[in-house]
Amino acid sequence: MDCKARSRRCPEAGKDPAAVEAAVAPGALRILEPARMGSLRPSPGPGGQQLLLPPLLLALLLLLAASPGHGTQVVYKVPEEQPPNTLIGSLTADYGFPDVGHLYKLEIGAPYLRVEDRTGDIFTTETSIDREGLRECQNQLPGEPCILEFEVSITDLSQNGSPRLLEGQIEVQDINDNTPNFATPVITLPIPENTNIGSLFSIPVASDRDAGPNGVASYELQAGPEAQELFGLQVAEDQDGKQPQLIVMGNLDRERWDSYDLTIKVQDGGNPPRASSALLRVAVLDTNDNAPKFEQPSYEAELSENSPIGHSVIQVRANDSDQGANAEIDYMFHQAPEVVKRLLRLDRNTGLITVQGPVDREDLSTLRFSVLAKDRGTNPKSARAQVVVTVKDMNDNAPTIEIRGIGLVTHQDGMANISEDVAAETAVALVQVSDRDEGENAAVTCVVANNVPFKLRQASETGSDSKKKYFLQTTSPLDYEMDRDYNIMIVAVDAGNPPLSSTNSLKVQVVDINDNAPVFTQSVTEVAFPENNMPDEVVAEVTASDADSGSNAELVYSLEPESAAEGLFTISPETGEIRVKTSLDREQRENYELKVVAADRGSPSLQGTATVLVNVLDCNDNDPKFMLSGYNFSVMENMPALSPVGMVTVIDGDKGENARVQLTVEQDNGDFVIQNGTGTILSSLSFDREQQSTYTFQLKAVDGGVPPRSAYVGVTINVLDENDNAPFITAPSNTSHRLLTPQTRLGETVSQVTAEDIDSGVNAELTYSITGGNPYGLFQIGSRSGAITLEKEIERRHHGLHRLVVKVSDRGKPPRYGTALVHLYVNETLANRTLLENLLGHSLDTPLDIDIAGDPEYERSKQRGNILFGVVAGIVAVALLIALAVLVRYCRQREAKSGYQAGKKETKDLYTPKPSSKASKGNKGKGKKSKSPKPVKPVEDEDEAGLQKSLKFNLMSDAPGDSPRIHLPLNYPPGSPDLGRHYRSNSPLPSIQLQPQSPSASKKHQVVQDLPPANTFVGTGDTTSTGSEQYSDYSYRTNPPKYPNKQVGQTLRLSTPKPPPHPYHGAIWTEVWE
Repeated sequence: MDCKARSRRCPEAGKDPAAVEAAVAPGALRILEPARMGSLRPSPGPGGQQLLLPPLLLALLLLLAASPGHGTQVVYKVPEEQPPNTLIGSLTADYGFPDVGHLYKLEIGAPYLRVEDRTGDIFTTETSIDREGLRECQNQLPGEPCILEFEVSITDLSQNGSPRLLEGQIEVQDINDNTPNFATPVITLPIPENTNIGSLFSIPVASDRDAGPNGVASYELQAGPEAQELFGLQVAEDQDGKQPQLIVMGNLDRERWDSYDLTIKVQDGGNPPRASSALLRVAVLDTNDNAPKFEQPSYEAELSENSPIGHSVIQVRANDSDQGANAEIDYMFHQAPEVVKRLLRLDRNTGLITVQGPVDREDLSTLRFSVLAKDRGTNPKSARAQVVVTVKDMNDNAPTIEIRGIGLVTHQDGMANISEDVAAETAVALVQVSDRDEGENAAVTCVVANNVPFKLRQASETGSDSKKKYFLQTTSPLDYEMDRDYNIMIVAVDAGNPPLSSTNSLKVQVVDINDNAPVFTQSVTEVAFPENNMPDEVVAEVTASDADSGSNAELVYSLEPESAAEGLFTISPETGEIRVKTSLDREQRENYELKVVAADRGSPSLQGTATVLVNVLDCNDNDPKFMLSGYNFSVMENMPALSPVGMVTVIDGDKGENARVQLTVEQDNGDFVIQNGTGTILSSLSFDREQQSTYTFQLKAVDGGVPPRSAYVGVTINVLDENDNAPFITAPSNTSHRLLTPQTRLGETVSQVTAEDIDSGVNAELTYSITGGNPYGLFQIGSRSGAITLEKEIERRHHGLHRLVVKVSDRGKPPRYGTALVHLYVNETLANRTLLENLLGHSLDTPLDIDIAGDPEYERSKQRGNILFGVVAGIVAVALLIALAVLVRYCRQREAKSGYQAGKKETKDLYTPKPSSKASKGNKGKGKKSKSPKPVKPVEDEDEAGLQKSLKFNLMSDAPGDSPRIHLPLNYPPGSPDLGRHYRSNSPLPSIQLQPQSPSASKKHQVVQDLPPANTFVGTGDTTSTGSEQYSDYSYRTNPPKYPNKQVGQTLRLSTPKPPPHPYHGAIWTEVWE
């Protein structure tokens, strides 16, 4: 068979070929009981190849097979920590042992191993094989394999002879399941400051519970920038393994830096590797020139086990060339195992090692440790020496005799039962004799003391003198009628001086043969039995007989029912009468199959079996049962009538007519019906959730038994909502409004829209949005709250009515919505309510797609204002041109009339008041006729007459003795005539010249001339006027004060009766000072 094809059964596939060759080498094959051994098959060789044995070697094997006292050695290699039920190897497939008609039994190897009794396959168990936890593998020297021993007995079932013993070893291979670690997380390493470059200092090594490649593989030093150039790492290998050493690469100055913190990392060689690190603190010390030095690099001593406490083992000595405290040396253990510190004591001052605990060679045969010598200087130096103490054996252990069963023979309480028909030389026990001592103290001799038909035969030659295994086997056939039992005493004596001995005994009991099994009269019996029976009723009775005699013919009846029927039936052990212990329920189980066993009282007992079939008959003892205690169905509203709304399931545990069920609706008002065949509930109406959301009724189930049984169940129909209702706006109303002053703060809530939706769930979840009337982005609405807030500052253009179109939508599919009109009136007050009502009425009549927001006249008024400004500017420009033309003409006239002289009488008439008011009134309609005609430019007369109707003038004097002046206002309407020209035209002279030489009276009177209503206006005068040159017109200035404080004399103002409303009204007055 190719090993790749049977890789599961080839333990040596992929392993060391040398180990496989050793496992199958001829010298490793020792066969016990070869006369009964199965045929040999070619053993698998390295790589899974078949080893073809040469004829000479095969003859040698057969010769060995003919001689008793040989066993077969088996070796497997298994990694530790394998999961349970992992196949280690197959004795039949790997080593050619028979796989048919033989019984394999594990004798030694528990609890780590188990063996398949038919195939000889060896498996791991729930107890994991931990190499580091095995007692056999502790305190091993490096490189030694970890061996787990096992024994398997092979018994030929066809011949019922003595078993063969197979001894095997399992080499537990290490896996990388442990991380290397330093003894402490912080390692302090003192180094003198004057240390030479290149000096080496040992670093405490790390330990790893794994071995071989999985052990400590490498060290790594990690330093910071301040120490990177000063220190290095060197790893040396000695008898203890890898030794990390710190190399000083630079000059150390304690005054500059007294310590350095480095990181040392250790890593094993596993795959994947494991690593850990420790802090390496280098302490720079003052100078200490010489380190201690041991007299010899290593010490060896022998120590007898059981030595008394205080017994001297060895003394180590070291010398130091320094003086004073630098030469005083302290001795201490260095990385010594805990067992060494527990058993030995090291004197700190003298280096003497003595015993301080019980030393037992059987527990520990070698003590290996290091001693550190350190001086007492301020910067102590140290040296290290290796110490090996070998523990010598003393004959302090008597041999140990262990007797245990082998093959099919089991022992209980020191007794073994052997059938009288066993053949001679049949093994009844396996005896193992061992001595924990060594050498002659462990050489054991074992014999059977009594005169009995039993002897010891060596079972294996692989054991040493201190550990031997024997078969205890018969020497002749046994006879139950002559001897029913034997007491066998086994004695073991070692070769020590004086010798020590021990005994152990085994009682062997001969058992009579029982070779006939009981037989039933009927192999199969069928019974019909009604349910609801009374307990302890008889179901059936069976009988059997046995051809043997005596106790081998005494029968005992028992039941072996299947697990579901266990405990329901009993049988009389003596009579075979079967009874039922409890009342049967056909609904739980309709038939039972009972296995009746009749066993004789022989040893081993023989038995016969029969089958009893119990068929349970049905009774109407179960009510119909609905599958649920209550039903809740959910349906959509607006479903058409006679639509299915739910389905119920009803069962009846009975059978036949007892299980036929009819369903009806209780409290039937015609709203619902049910189909009996399917259990489907139909509605007789279309649901409207807004009218009724829940319907509750009961269903009744009645079976067809006699008498009938019934059951009820409640049914609830929940009507689910459809989005068939739009949101309803509750506030505000479309005709309402709210005043919003320009001082409203940003973020303030200015209105609240609320709405309701009589639907439910998402169909009633509302969302608010502004869809119109917000062109300026002044307002914002909360999508969930409906609160409208002010988002921008209110400007002049925003004054007026704002109509916000708010859309309220639900989240149904499809969604429905409602629209609300929110009127916000931006103004200081609500004084003009009529205007506001007109605006509201206009808003309600305006389509929603047209925005109503703020003052609609604002932009148009801005445009009109711009147009008016342009017109006024044009008029002003034209007026300036006219004034320039008038000024030019005036200058020319002045040059033409330069012969005029002031002080003539005609000037006096100009300022003389009228004789009566009637005369002035009479001039109202005759203004144009009363004026003297001008020979030149008649157009000027019309301008002057028009100006008299619309302007006023003042005649006043700035100081006593001055001539009166005519003051003309500047703010006359556009197009008004020149008053100066008007009054010049009434004078007999072409112009008026006011000079200080003008005659004046001693007293002057103030006279107010009433103008006709059409010519009256409100004007402003000034008592101080700007003087002109000697030959200039009358001067005027814009907006003079009405009554200056410097006015001299008493002023009297007379007004005419108030005329009808006119854009300009007022009076013309003159002032006279006394």
